[in-house]
Amino acid sequence: MRKYLFLLIVISTGILISARLFYLQVYDTSAQISSQNNAIKKIYDFPQRGFIFDRNRKLLVSNQPSYDVMVIPKNTEALNPNLKQEFCDLLKITLEDYDRILEKAIAYSPRLPSVVVPQFTKDEYAYLSEKMWKYKGFYIQKRALRDYQVSNSANVFGYIAEVNQSIIKKNPYYLMGDLIGKSGIEMEYEEVLRGEKGVKYLQMDRFNRKIGPYKEGIYDTIPINGKDITLTIDAVLQEYGERLLINKRGGIVALEPTTGEILALITAPNYDPKLLVGRERSKNFTKLWYDTISRPLFDRVLQGEYPPGSPFKSLTALIGMQEGVINSSEKISCYNGYNYGGKKMLGCHPHDTPLTMIGGIANSCNSYFCTIYKRSIEKYPSPQEGIDNWKKHLESFGLGNYIGYDLPPGKKGLIPSSEFYNRWYKYPKYKWYATATISNAIGQGEVILTPMQMVNFTAAIANKGWYYKPHILKKISNIDTISSKYTKRYNTTIDAQYFEPVIEGMFDVYNEGTAKYIQIPGIEICGKTGTAENFTKIDGKRVQLTDHSIFIAFAPKDNPKIAIAVIVENGYWGSRWAGRIAGLMIEKYLKGKITRKDMEAYVLNGSLLEEYEKPYSGKTFNINY
Repeated sequence: MRKYLFLLIVISTGILISARLFYLQVYDTSAQISSQNNAIKKIYDFPQRGFIFDRNRKLLVSNQPSYDVMVIPKNTEALNPNLKQEFCDLLKITLEDYDRILEKAIAYSPRLPSVVVPQFTKDEYAYLSEKMWKYKGFYIQKRALRDYQVSNSANVFGYIAEVNQSIIKKNPYYLMGDLIGKSGIEMEYEEVLRGEKGVKYLQMDRFNRKIGPYKEGIYDTIPINGKDITLTIDAVLQEYGERLLINKRGGIVALEPTTGEILALITAPNYDPKLLVGRERSKNFTKLWYDTISRPLFDRVLQGEYPPGSPFKSLTALIGMQEGVINSSEKISCYNGYNYGGKKMLGCHPHDTPLTMIGGIANSCNSYFCTIYKRSIEKYPSPQEGIDNWKKHLESFGLGNYIGYDLPPGKKGLIPSSEFYNRWYKYPKYKWYATATISNAIGQGEVILTPMQMVNFTAAIANKGWYYKPHILKKISNIDTISSKYTKRYNTTIDAQYFEPVIEGMFDVYNEGTAKYIQIPGIEICGKTGTAENFTKIDGKRVQLTDHSIFIAFAPKDNPKIAIAVIVENGYWGSRWAGRIAGLMIEKYLKGKITRKDMEAYVLNGSLLEEYEKPYSGKTFNINY
């Protein structure tokens, strides 16, 4: 038996070796081509990157031709001083630049091509191509650069740039000089947009002159263009939103509540995406990067973290009803603020009192919501249990963590837990109670959210308890291709019946409440103003700055088509800037025109630059970044 086993092993091994040799000799040509590397030149044919369209098929991003001067170090010869200077003048680089570039190319690979100077225009190419024969080892390679059809939405598109060594090591598809999406849609959908490179093998003679295709081109491949993508963005609404935020800092995000499709995603200040295309890209990027005051590369919708202020009161009300500590008809009195133990803990603006839930939301009464919050926490045996239950409800709205949208990650904000407060108050040495965290009731205290999270909970309210995750991709190559996580319905922990009084209260914000002077004729809007306190540290001291202006809304009241969140940094109070902007955006989307010309003129002509130029602005950033 052993004799046959040994024979079987020998025969099996022989078959495996023979099969492998057959494959290498007949099917796998890589070794053959590599062995003749000195006589074969590999030329890559770069594909067209996929076009980008808006939801109405308006072209936003296309391509334009560009030409890179490349080098294969092993094929070069030392240039005499005159020829070297002539070459440098032709490329508009210095002699020092030439030496540095060549050294870098050799370090990368003597046999593989590296970029010498990228992104020459078509006219420059015509002049260069006539003279390249003088410089052995150098050649021109064509590729495509982005051609932006709009001057906005840079934060949405992102940009493309050369790969670095780290990327090349991780992904063998990329070679030195290749371009890759670095942020935004370009990065998130890189593999969809980039396509696949083609390659041509050219036979060279001993003088490095081209003879013709290697083996008549049987190993050549053609490039496969990237796929076009359609975004959920409405280009008209996006452009209008950027105009409204001129001379202001902040963000706007609007989405369709019933689908989670992002209609507009605006950050300000922004920049023209054309700045990051062409030979000036690196210089322009450096300027943008080092603008540490206005921070144009900082996406305030995804990365900005702010106290949500009064819009958060809607969630406080919902949790209170779900927990059974309040009903919509109970009236609560307000004596110019929330009082506890004979002390005023939080002040409030003048309004009618006592108030039911609808009136409490419409008039943004601090005392009303602090009462509900305290009851919600104290319902449980310990404040720790109460806080964690409160946190559980808020997490069901997508708060306190990454929502999971199809854009490069932003920030996750903060919904504090019992563990957070135990550390904060050094429990059990020092005990804490609901009143120690009472600012959470009105969206202050330790609660911080991103504008994207704010619009997500607004959509959940509009839908009476459910939402789809926000997403920006609508189609790939004109075919509906959406990840299943964006078609899955997410339910909150709040029963649908409790949303009615909150929606009525938000409706009355416009009818008789804090936004009654900025109504839009013919549109029933449900909204909530917010004036969020804004603190920072200057010279080690905590200093209060001008409040942020915040507004959330959805419309129409019945069968909502748009939900929106707006924040204007240092914008004083909610209806002054954010409320007006939200109303204009809603009317622009639903009507396609603006009737409140007075309100539009106020916003378009208004500026907060003087506010940002106050002495503290240049010393530090707002703590809520």
